[in-house]
Amino acid sequence: MPKMKTHRGAAKRLRRSGTGKLRHQKKNKRHILTKMSSKRKRHLREGGEISAADKKRIKQLVPYL
Repeated sequence: MPKMKTHRGAAKRLRRSGTGKLRHQKKNKRHILTKMSSKRKRHLREGGEISAADKKRIKQLVPYL
């Protein structure tokens, strides 16, 4: 069976943590940050984790990550 192709857009947005979980950056941290509170910006620095409901779909998009 041939290799599965990786969805390049998903591969650039996801990375695997040391414990094997899939991590992603949070949204809304690109521009127009002046109206956002410091607390909000600080919490956006922390990455998010892929939910259990999305894991099957992500596994199809990025099979070798």
